[in-house]
Amino acid sequence: MADAAAAATPEWATKEPCLMGIDEAGRGPVLGPMVYGCMYCARSYNDTLATLKFADSKTLKEEQREELFESLNVNSSIGWEVDVICPKDLSAKMLKRSKVNLNEISHNSAMGLVRKVLDMGVLLAEVYIDTVGDPEKYRIKLTEKFPGIKFVVAKKADSLYPVVSGASIVAKVTRDRALRNWVFDETALNMHMKTGSGYPGDPDTKQWLEDHKHPVFGFPTLVRFSWGTCTPFFKDAVEVTWESDEIDEDATNNGRAKRQVKLSSLGFTGFKRKTEEIESSGKGRCKFFQARKLELVKKFQ
Repeated sequence: MADAAAAATPEWATKEPCLMGIDEAGRGPVLGPMVYGCMYCARSYNDTLATLKFADSKTLKEEQREELFESLNVNSSIGWEVDVICPKDLSAKMLKRSKVNLNEISHNSAMGLVRKVLDMGVLLAEVYIDTVGDPEKYRIKLTEKFPGIKFVVAKKADSLYPVVSGASIVAKVTRDRALRNWVFDETALNMHMKTGSGYPGDPDTKQWLEDHKHPVFGFPTLVRFSWGTCTPFFKDAVEVTWESDEIDEDATNNGRAKRQVKLSSLGFTGFKRKTEEIESSGKGRCKFFQARKLELVKKFQ
């Protein structure tokens, strides 16, 4: 997870009660980061904010979003922050043993922005946020975490509250710029950014995924490889098998058996891992561990 700070805390934000809006950009695409953005201002500035023609970023053209972003960026009565969650982090959280779903990732990012702004010294009094999941449950969760703040959680909040519309523009422009300036970690030839919209149903996006898949290493780090969209691209992928360090209790094998874990069709694309319970004396393990008869120890005397 990466954070990007907008600027130092404005002096007015530490002296007047403030309201803040939070929204995201890039929740659905299979490519690129998900970005959470917030925008805050003094409560007394709210009426003026409504005259600045902020709108839900999805209803605006790219040029309009850029223009509005630049206008709020130079407005000394407005502050903003973003949280940029890269594709690799999104997929890692969603596929790790203790899985973190996208809703929870979203909630954590939003709460992280609230905490960050509070730590900056901003006197937050009200926070308006576009819901993820059930609005009332989300509001209760936020209120329990930050009991001194009034939270308003609503569907389509970016169309209802100007401060959320501004946050939507901050998030969307930040994501757009991240994609425009994306530098691949990978060094394969013929890589390009003609990705289409990045959404799973876009034919250009599907073609890009087809052109950039690898049978062993999967996709470039631009791709959220935990998305189900990626699964069909690896029907003929290389199968990888290794022996787990875990030892399972199994009465049929005198109480000690190791698991051999088979990851077929690149497990990181979302396929379920297939396990076979087999008796093993170390076959498949690194020779370093075999030669020294080293085993995984979970309990110490």
